[in-house]
Amino acid sequence: MKAKMRAIQSSTILAIVGASMLALPCLARAQSSSTDWSVHGYYENETQFRGQDYTGNTVGLSKERNTFQLALGKKLSDHWKFHATLRGTYDGVYRLNSKEYGDKAGGSIKLQNTASPFFAGIPGNPFPNLSQAFVPHGGGINQANATALGLPPTNAFGINTTNPNAPNYNPNQGLQVLGQRWHSTARGGVELGVPVRPCNVDRRGCVDFGGYGNLSQSDLEFPEFNNRLDFLREVYFSGDIPLSPMQSIYLKIGRQQVVWGRTDLFRVLDVINPIDYSRNNIYDELEDARIPMFIATAEYRMGSSKWFQDANLQLVWNMEKFRPNNLGQCGTPNVILDAGCFFRAMKNLWDNGATVTNFAAIPPGVPGMYAATDFGPHQIGIRNVNMPAWTLKNSPVGLKFEGITASGSLSFSLNALTYRSQLPSLHSINGEAINAFTGSPGNTGAPIPGIPVQHLIAFDMYFPRINLIGGSLDFQWDRAKSAVRFEGAYTTGEEFSNTLKPNLYSSNPVFRSVIGLDRPTFIPFISGRQATLISAQLFFQHIFEYQRGQSPLGPTGIPDWKNNVTFTLLIKPTYMNGRLSPQLLIAHDWKASAGTISPSVNWLISNHLSLTAGALLHYNDLSRYNFDDCRSCNPWAPFTTYTGATVPQAFTDGSYGLSGIEPLGRFRAGPLGTAGKENQLFVKLRASF
Repeated sequence: MKAKMRAIQSSTILAIVGASMLALPCLARAQSSSTDWSVHGYYENETQFRGQDYTGNTVGLSKERNTFQLALGKKLSDHWKFHATLRGTYDGVYRLNSKEYGDKAGGSIKLQNTASPFFAGIPGNPFPNLSQAFVPHGGGINQANATALGLPPTNAFGINTTNPNAPNYNPNQGLQVLGQRWHSTARGGVELGVPVRPCNVDRRGCVDFGGYGNLSQSDLEFPEFNNRLDFLREVYFSGDIPLSPMQSIYLKIGRQQVVWGRTDLFRVLDVINPIDYSRNNIYDELEDARIPMFIATAEYRMGSSKWFQDANLQLVWNMEKFRPNNLGQCGTPNVILDAGCFFRAMKNLWDNGATVTNFAAIPPGVPGMYAATDFGPHQIGIRNVNMPAWTLKNSPVGLKFEGITASGSLSFSLNALTYRSQLPSLHSINGEAINAFTGSPGNTGAPIPGIPVQHLIAFDMYFPRINLIGGSLDFQWDRAKSAVRFEGAYTTGEEFSNTLKPNLYSSNPVFRSVIGLDRPTFIPFISGRQATLISAQLFFQHIFEYQRGQSPLGPTGIPDWKNNVTFTLLIKPTYMNGRLSPQLLIAHDWKASAGTISPSVNWLISNHLSLTAGALLHYNDLSRYNFDDCRSCNPWAPFTTYTGATVPQAFTDGSYGLSGIEPLGRFRAGPLGTAGKENQLFVKLRASF
């Protein structure tokens, strides 16, 4: 009955959207003729089907998104006008494929336990659960079996998986193994369960990470209808204040997108508006994926001069409360870098405790075998999310000077921006006297002599301030018959995971750049007499003050690559006088050895109806992503103290370099590598008016 009611609800919503689509063109024509409003818009359905993840499970339907967008404009006077763009989306995938993304997602899980040979070898096998290579969530080393093993008494271990009436209930249901969508879960690293059902169904690990992470199913189905009023894509007034026949002040105030860059897929200068990656990872047009903000821009239009054909000076002030990129809530189809799943898993781990794979060295102090370990609440994980409050100090402010040389052969810009990072940074809770060995979980009692009182793999989330300077160049390369684009940006204040630092992060300057080449080319065997667009981009990133160490058990430091290059290529011919446009998009991340190949074709059936069909095919190299997982970054002696020819027996602050693909391998894989098992087919139908 519930399934039938949901189907009826979904059908009703789609009927309303369809009826609105049919009625609004008539309304638009009536309004346009009577009030001088310009009205246009579209209805679009996009359906995606995804293949197998690393469990061998075929995902199936991964998107059934219906979007209605309406743009309104009116001239208010000779110099001023009003514009608004409204957008509403309904994604039916949460009801149509509820076993993957809705209220039935996830299930019971088992987690790797590489210490199983040790337990199996104990006479009489008193630990049958731990003698297995995989144990259920809640089946790792806990206080009872730690005592039976003759280990020091501790309250660090033990979670509630059986009693729903007791605090911190964390059952083995509605879970996935962290990372199972993009890599094997038997690689010997640190993994744990992550709840994947919407937050109205399962509250575990739910917290607002900045517009995602605490969303109900209806929030996910209707993403624009929230307390930030995202259905208002644009609402602004714009106009000129004439200063002279050649000069003026152009003002634009309201909710809008401010576009500083001209790149596709990845951004260098275009960082004023955050991005909603939950829509379609990096593959939606930036115009559709940017999150509009309430911004005031003032542009001094200087006109022509001896040196410039045209020149402008733009001041940008983002007046809206801070908002980061939407990285996608765990349990939804698009979770870039699988970051939203990592965050939810770590928040659940802090709030309720959980089983962590391959954590405690068994026998104690000897590296080689590691037992799945049950951690209680308030031991490790994400403690707090510190969202910047709205203050003048937190308001992003930018300045851009742009001009076209007198000859018209070169256009350029010089850009400066101070803003809050749109990506989060995790700061370890270090030196706060949190003692896992005394009192109740999370107690800040007196330390035990000889045991450092630190809590190195528990975190608070922050969004640091970043300062950016950069610029762009655009010119026509006549000999190559190509348009050349360049953007470059130098930033300070960005923070990266760093296992060599006491708080497990460092602040590093970064340089990013992109060189783009666009050339319409006549290729007879492809499109005859019609030009084929070839567009190539080369992205480069360099991290200054980079740190990489070599500890006895593996590399430590910053997991991101010191230098990296990502290449994109677009080949787009046209046929039938531009009505049929196949294209091939290729993106490759050199260091990650990962990439995407996306063939598609767009058919403009009529002036108001178009159909697009294609595929996203991914590849990666999992052998390149292992990195220090910081199991040895914490004070749970003797489990994380290691003996051997090159490793001191006593606990030492820092990491010994134990490695796995979780949790830091995602930063080495990047957005292309972590999408390695998100191969999918898509069909998109758009009706415009």
